Amino acid sequence: MTDQLDSLSAHYRGIIEGLGENPDREGLMDTPKRAAKAMQFLTRGYGQTLDELVNGAVFESAMDEMVLVKDIELYSLCEHHLLPFIGKCHIAYIPDGKVLGLSKFARIVDMYARRLQIQENLTREIAEAVERVTNAAGVAVVIEARHMCMMMRGVEKQNSVMKTSMMLGGFRKSQATRTEFLQLITAGG
Repeated sequence: MTDQLDSLSAHYRGIIEGLGENPDREGLMDTPKRAAKAMQFLTRGYGQTLDELVNGAVFESAMDEMVLVKDIELYSLCEHHLLPFIGKCHIAYIPDGKVLGLSKFARIVDMYARRLQIQENLTREIAEAVERVTNAAGVAVVIEARHMCMMMRGVEKQNSVMKTSMMLGGFRKSQATRTEFLQLITAGG
């Protein structure tokens, strides 16, 4: 970990120099190391696995109706510009004999979000992960996010929001199930 930190710090120092700044001036002296630590934190999902994260928190249950976890915060880095995208994730599943511990949904979102990403892939990865650990009869994921690469640079559109969805199993096959999910995530409260 120290070798990685030192390597990242050296790269950030080079970036600062490449911008025409003096990395040895007072305000920037510790910036390469701080930036390297921040990048390690923001991409910590690479060091996690689904099995370790779930840690056996899958439980037998007779529940066979939709379970929804709404408004899970997410923070990720766009793999194209290394700029943040920030939003929320809604996950629903139809259990088939097993339910997943509630906090694990947020942990799954974080694990995949804390990698260099595009929102489309992030949506798919979360849905497939929930399906894999629960063997659910259906999984639905919707992500709504604001992308700094659209807001801070390029077209500079401040009010744009990207929405992506992934429907698996019963959510893909049944319009009624999909509609129920979409109505629940747009309902207040």
